Amino acid sequence: MPEEDPRILELRAVRARARVGGGVDRIAKQHAKGKLTARERVEALLDSGTFNELEPFITSHADDMSMAAEKFLGDGVVTGYGLIDGRTVYVYAQDFTIFGGTLSEMQSHKICRVMDLALRNGAPCIGLLDSGGARIQEGVKALGGYAEIFRRNAQFSGVIPQISVMLGPCAGGAAYSPALQDLIVMVEKQSFMFLTGPDVIKAVTGEVVDSESLGGSDIHMSVSGVAHVAVKSEQEALKTVRRFLSYLPSNNIENPPFAQSGDEPGRMDESLNTMVPVDPSQPYVMHQVIEKVIDQGSFLEIQPDWARNAIVGLARIGGYSVGIVAQEPAVMAGVIDIDASDKMTRFVMMCDCFNIPLVTFVDSPGFLPGIAQEHGGIIRHGAKLLYAYSNATVPKVTIITRKAYGGAYVVMSSKYLGTDMTFAWPSAEIAVLGAEGAANILFKKQIESAPDPAAERKRLADEYREKFGNPYYAASAGYVDDIIEPKESRPKIIAALAALRDKYAPAPPRKHGNIPV
Repeated sequence: MPEEDPRILELRAVRARARVGGGVDRIAKQHAKGKLTARERVEALLDSGTFNELEPFITSHADDMSMAAEKFLGDGVVTGYGLIDGRTVYVYAQDFTIFGGTLSEMQSHKICRVMDLALRNGAPCIGLLDSGGARIQEGVKALGGYAEIFRRNAQFSGVIPQISVMLGPCAGGAAYSPALQDLIVMVEKQSFMFLTGPDVIKAVTGEVVDSESLGGSDIHMSVSGVAHVAVKSEQEALKTVRRFLSYLPSNNIENPPFAQSGDEPGRMDESLNTMVPVDPSQPYVMHQVIEKVIDQGSFLEIQPDWARNAIVGLARIGGYSVGIVAQEPAVMAGVIDIDASDKMTRFVMMCDCFNIPLVTFVDSPGFLPGIAQEHGGIIRHGAKLLYAYSNATVPKVTIITRKAYGGAYVVMSSKYLGTDMTFAWPSAEIAVLGAEGAANILFKKQIESAPDPAAERKRLADEYREKFGNPYYAASAGYVDDIIEPKESRPKIIAALAALRDKYAPAPPRKHGNIPV
């Protein structure tokens, strides 16, 4: 039997060396922290046995003497392509065992390479991030590498899905890459994002802060609004990515995938008919409404802990992907504030990018009043939402469940913003403002001069609500396409989306609009 070519044996040895990243000792330290290695993460993310690595033999080109003795294969990032649910995706995973996963010129080259391939082939690009930031030894070359990545993030936005999974630190300018992408998943107590770390803040301001309270998942999920989903483990984070992609097409010229849910399209939940209290001042839980209308168990909520007065998320109705936008009347009565405007705007635009129909549930008494909101630019932020819905060309279906007052009625996918089908429940109140507020303005003197002002106010408010606040008044003027029983919402939405499946609504020729940021 012929002797095996020694060059093949050499190749196997080099490949084996590449697979251990920074070495077995550093891998052991990574595991001791409860963290997977870059290759383990990639293998857990993709369909079994489908990963094909690219450029595993690249090493750093830095001449710095402190690095000369350590030229690791792969230079701190594992890149390549594989399958998720049978669909091609491109992936890069930073390897913390090699110089702390810091970004170098050649690491940027590898990441940009897979991003370019993802664009050319119309496939999602997923980054698994675990890095200490720019590699200081490479100076401006590392910063230039970041700029190359950022430019691609921006230019590829809306063309292919881009996802960042935070599996460790993401410090300094590196944080701008995930901020430009469609989904940021964080692992609780393990991943951190900040531009200036605790040491820098202490040096500049004297403040003492730890990484968790500065840029942990709790902060970015509930305070800053930077992150979209937070989970308890790396495995759960990778499963979330797979689930998120199941709702999206591979690129902007495809339609989202259909998934047989087993949920009867004609199902009508009788409890919806008693969901909205007769007393308009009493709250109810919009999440319960959504769960009873969509395919059971299909709701993937985005940013659930930030701007909780607004709800956004992906779901399926009749097996088809939809984007859900709603108010939560159980939180701040469902008013729209600055954060809620931003939350809904970004989600509407993402759905429009990837041909995902929008289903909007409306129950809002208006925009949040107050000096802080006005000085914070609520006009500008509310205009973003108006801009997003007006420009969205995907099928749009709106259900008005209760209050749709003033500007909140208009911006929440109202019929004359180009919404295709608008339905109202019998509990819907569509008016310039609430009945009590209208009565106070219209009948101020009459109320003040009445023997019992409170009783007179209530009587006049009830009259206003009866005459102008009911859905029949809006329907008579064409602002509502149909008034339906709440339990009919699911089959009505499914029928509407089926009728709108071939919608064609080209935008006027232009380079791009000028969103009021």
